[in-house]
Amino acid sequence: MSKVTTLPAVTDGEDPGPSGMELPEFLPESTGPQAVARTFAFLDLCGFTAFTEAQGANEAVDLLGDFRTCVRQLAARRGVRIAKWLGDGVMLVSTDPGPMVAAVSELMARVDGAPLAVRAGIAAGECLLFEGDDYIGRPVNLAARLSDQARPGQVLTDGEVVLMAPGWVEVLDRGSKRIPGFGRVHDLHEVHMARGVRLPDAG
Repeated sequence: MSKVTTLPAVTDGEDPGPSGMELPEFLPESTGPQAVARTFAFLDLCGFTAFTEAQGANEAVDLLGDFRTCVRQLAARRGVRIAKWLGDGVMLVSTDPGPMVAAVSELMARVDGAPLAVRAGIAAGECLLFEGDDYIGRPVNLAARLSDQARPGQVLTDGEVVLMAPGWVEVLDRGSKRIPGFGRVHDLHEVHMARGVRLPDAG
C-alpha cells in the first residue's frame, strides 16, 4: 500500500509557517540571510609559527592537538559550538554570552602554563546567518579584531558580553581602545577566572 502524505491543516486566518516536512512543491523558497543574535569568540595560540620553527613540526602538532582537545571538551560541556578551526586558532559561536564567557575563561585557566599562551576576543550582537553555517556582521569582525589586540593570556570583550558573565568570572574595565576597522571602541573589558575558583581535572 502506498503511503499518503498529508499536509498539516491550516486554521482560517492562521499561518503555521513551514514545518520542514512539506512536499517539495510546497516548500517555501529560501528567504536569504537570516538576522540572528549570537556571541562569537576567536582564540589564537600566540607565537605558533616561531614555536614550529624552533621545535619542529611534530612538537607543534602535539601542542595544537592538546589545544584543540581542550577546546572540544569545554565547548561540549558549555553548549558552545566550534564554528571553524583557523590553523592555530578557533572561532566559537553561542546563542548567549554567558556560556561563551564561561567556556573561554575556563579554557584560559586550563592552558595557563602551557608552552604557548592563548589570546582571545569575544563580542556579541546581531549578525546575518549566511547559507546556514556562516556569519556576517559586526560582532564577528569585532571578536576577531579584539583577539588580535589582546595580549598573550588576555581575553578582551565588548560591553554587551560582560553583562551576562557568570559570578565566578572577574571582569576588569579596560576603557576604550582604537581597533583597526572600527575606530575607537568604548566599554571594553577583560575577563578571567577569579582567584580561588577550583579547577577540577578535565574529564
